[in-house]
Amino acid sequence: MVTDERRRLAEQWAASRLGWPRWSSEALASDASFRRYFRLRHAGRSYLVMDAPPQREAVGPFVEIAGRLRAAGVHAPEVLASDPDTGLVLLEDLGRRPYHHALDEASATPLMQAAIDTLVLMQTHTDTRGLPHYDPALLLGELALFVDWFLTRHWQVQPTEQELDGWDHVCANLLRWALDQPRVFCHRDFMPRNLIVSEPNPGVIDFQDAVIGPISYDPVCLFRDAFLSWPPARVDSWLENYRRAALAAGLPLTPSAELWRRTCDMMGVQRHLKVIGIFARIRYRDGKPHYLDDLPRFMTYLDAAIARNPELSELELLLAAWKQRCAP
Repeated sequence: MVTDERRRLAEQWAASRLGWPRWSSEALASDASFRRYFRLRHAGRSYLVMDAPPQREAVGPFVEIAGRLRAAGVHAPEVLASDPDTGLVLLEDLGRRPYHHALDEASATPLMQAAIDTLVLMQTHTDTRGLPHYDPALLLGELALFVDWFLTRHWQVQPTEQELDGWDHVCANLLRWALDQPRVFCHRDFMPRNLIVSEPNPGVIDFQDAVIGPISYDPVCLFRDAFLSWPPARVDSWLENYRRAALAAGLPLTPSAELWRRTCDMMGVQRHLKVIGIFARIRYRDGKPHYLDDLPRFMTYLDAAIARNPELSELELLLAAWKQRCAP
């Protein structure tokens, strides 16, 4: 099989860079991309090799952003070797416990505080020169995923012209909230699944899509996660803890806790709609249906934001109308 050949190529390439004549290996759980990771072990040491087929995933951005983060003092994996032509990267092994496996009632407070500290460090010290901007075209393109893949493909709903006008108003409002914020280094997927329990804690991965973007985006990713939910009051408390830490570090955040709460709600709505669209695309384009199992979590996030932000009433009406017409 081609995939077995790719794995053999990746492992042999990594082992040759390490000078290992023998090794054992294991495949790590796959993510929503086309990348795969294998852990190689020998004589009590371990490293990871990333396999990113070059026709699907360029490794250059990962390698470049890893260097920026490490220079800022963020615990991103060291890149020991890379081959862009074959799509292979040899990486430091940050550890076996991602945050989403380690978080529980006892560990949540210290782990989330460590994540807040790393987020503030990342936003204050990472070099953003030359990074793309989270501009209106990108933000609107993400929102279009909801209509193109979830609404019309998954729910099998064809919106009316009037509904599309209403959707345009919703998108314009979300865009205004996103663009009115200070701009900082934005990981774009700073969630528990991409944080590794390590020393120093946490290790940070999956940062290759970083941009210069809204300051609330990564905190929202962290606390309103795609795969793990917390009580709303606890999320609000963590977001406020982040705001205070960021202000103390000199980041240009609002002094108003209420405005910050609303900003995070609106930024969250943009992200939740985007992720719903992405998960539908992964199901129908890539053949990975299980991601949509988390749809109820996102609908709960949207309902909570709508309930305390009257400017989202138009979105509420649209979702209700579309849900009534959706395929069973």
